[in-house]
Parts: sequence; structure tokens; C-alpha cells
Amino acid sequence: MDLSLSPSVSDTVCVLWGCELNDTQRKAVFEIAEDLLEHQFFIRTMCLSAGASKEMHVVEVQDRVGEYCKPVPIATLHPMCQPMVSFSGFELMPPVIFNLRSGQGPLFISGQHLTLIYEEEEGEEEEEEEEVFSSTPPLDHSGLQ
Repeated sequence: MDLSLSPSVSDTVCVLWGCELNDTQRKAVFEIAEDLLEHQFFIRTMCLSAGASKEMHVVEVQDRVGEYCKPVPIATLHPMCQPMVSFSGFELMPPVIFNLRSGQGPLFISGQHLTLIYEEEEGEEEEEEEEVFSSTPPLDHSGLQ
């Protein structure tokens, strides 16, 4: 694969995202607009509030990867032994659905949404211009004296 022909990332837009799950709001969805940009979503932290019920809280997640997506438990939190969990490099493909499978919360989720903006390299345009000029035959100056 020739990496010189691949587009380069010209700009990265980073937006923080967060939600609260509790007994009345058990589901949260992170969605993006349909466009031609590349989107990445990273889960950063899940934590229980100080007033969380003293029970196990299980959070499951579902993203758009795969044809038959099923929710997968990714965190089990308890206020006495593990009130918070941090993730490193946990990338999901939007849209992402978070569900509080068990527990009453409140539980907070934070994430990071990256949008990568690509641009064509200037070298490609210059190469095309050079090809146009190199395809014209050189002038014949032999008849001039």
C-alpha cells in the first residue's frame, strides 16, 4: 500500500461528552450527524455519585460495529469497593448506546468524541500540473537560424 497517496489529517476536532444514568434515565445514546468525516468515540470514565445506592451497578454498551450488535457489559461498579473505573483507548463506533442494566445510580459517564478532517495533499495537484506540461512535445528550433 502506497501511503504517499493517502490523504493526511489536516485537523482534529475534540469534544468532551457526558451523561448521567439513574433509575429514571436508564439509557443514553451518543449519536453523530451523517457526514463523510471519520468519527471516533472513546469512553474515558464511569463513576458513581456520592448518593448512589449501595448495590451493584452494571453498565452495558452497544455500538454500530457488526451486523448483529448485542449489548455487552463493560463495567460493574459498587460504592464500597469500586466506585469508579477509567478506560484507556476504549474506542467505539458511533452511534453508541449506554444502558444501566442493574442498579439505581446515579452513575456518570464521560467520553471524548474526535472528528478527523482530511485534506488532499498539495503534492498531488503539483504532480498533475507537471504531467500536463510534460505531455506537450518540445518545440523544434532546428529551422531557426
